[in-house]
Amino acid sequence: MTLIKSISGIRGTIGGNPGDNLTPLDAVKFASAYGKWIKTASGKERPLVVIGRDARISGAMIQALVQNTLVGMGCDVIDLGLSTTPTVEIAVPQENADGGIILTASHNPKEWNALKLLNNKGEFLDGVEGQKILDTAAAEDFAYAEVDDLGQVTAITDYIDKHIVEVLKLPLVQVDAIKAGKFKVVVDGVNSTGGIAIPALCKALGVEVVELYCDPTGHFPHNPEPLKEHLGDLCAAVTEHKADFGITVDPDVDRLAFITDKGEMFGEEYTLVACADYVLSKKKGDTVSNLSSSRALRDVTVKHGGNYHAAAVGEVNVVTKMKAVKAVIGGEGNGGIIYPDSHYGRDALVGVALFLSLLTEKKMKVSDLRDSYPSYFMGKKKVQLTPGMPVDAILKDVEKKYASEDLTTIDGVKIDFENEWVHLRKSNTEPIIRIYTESGSQQAADQLADRFIAELEGIAQQHG
Repeated sequence: MTLIKSISGIRGTIGGNPGDNLTPLDAVKFASAYGKWIKTASGKERPLVVIGRDARISGAMIQALVQNTLVGMGCDVIDLGLSTTPTVEIAVPQENADGGIILTASHNPKEWNALKLLNNKGEFLDGVEGQKILDTAAAEDFAYAEVDDLGQVTAITDYIDKHIVEVLKLPLVQVDAIKAGKFKVVVDGVNSTGGIAIPALCKALGVEVVELYCDPTGHFPHNPEPLKEHLGDLCAAVTEHKADFGITVDPDVDRLAFITDKGEMFGEEYTLVACADYVLSKKKGDTVSNLSSSRALRDVTVKHGGNYHAAAVGEVNVVTKMKAVKAVIGGEGNGGIIYPDSHYGRDALVGVALFLSLLTEKKMKVSDLRDSYPSYFMGKKKVQLTPGMPVDAILKDVEKKYASEDLTTIDGVKIDFENEWVHLRKSNTEPIIRIYTESGSQQAADQLADRFIAELEGIAQQHG
């Protein structure tokens, strides 16, 4: 099965059979269900929906299907064309729209695409609303508009430029100081819309840009997830061009990673740490990340006199927690920066601008900046279980065993030891338990993961 339905939308591979892959029929069905939901949620006969897409090859086809389905449902559409996830998110409230759809499979390879669904705030739907759309799609419980009630499409082609203007207007973005800094960066846009947005933002800030894979063809030159093993070309280009640092994003530009002046990974987990360090130095408050993110954010938050809070994995959960504690910045350890003064969504453009502002104040090389933060190392492993194994009962046994430790159970089981932690989560799609660990060295993080693999396998045998 390569069609995955969840409360945040639907994603799958292009081609194949309806119901098994993301086929035209599936795109139409889910767009129809969203059209019905948005009419009910807005109370309008003629709601307005913003649509944008990343540059992947299937994007134009999927957009035509989704857009015209909404027209057939009696919805008006604003077509942003090639866009980014955060650009669509800011466009929804700016255009007084009732919702939005982003056509992107984020960091998945080129054969994937997806419909990500937004509400009238430009934020991802919560579980209750998302489930309504899944149920409507499954039942095919929708009716289309009559000919005089069809919607209309309006194209707005410059929303990335509008997004950049909004970023430059943020009070903490030090535009003049960045321009005076005369930075030079290499940008890997993975041949998607980051190749449009990030160089344009940098140039607006007076930063010299060396473009690498910035042609939005949708033919990704490497695996599009911004991890160390995929970024050899960018690391080499930074040192070759004697750049101050490198920037890379995923295809829809909501994840951000940096390369140091030495051509080494700054660390995806440390994107949020650095941006939070800057924001907290200007604005006292709390931070939020998910349970599988680095402890370094907590350390930096405490250093600035704030409180750190953990949320369940998933952007919507992080946003909910951020609103509850009035966090000044938050996000996810995968390079996702959520800055409420802009909007409640992961935004690589905001992250780049905050990071450049930090560098103007620190006046240090990016490699030295990285060395100034607490150094943690993460392990990510998994335990394969026999189908039918009682995963919840196994995790409950772990919880009992470590009841005297600092436990969090809002999303699986996380155990915070004095100098390291382990987070155990069950997969929603396969019989496995994911194991995330963090410690003071890679060896210690891996050893902690191996220890819990053995413990889980032992507990599983008792349930066998």
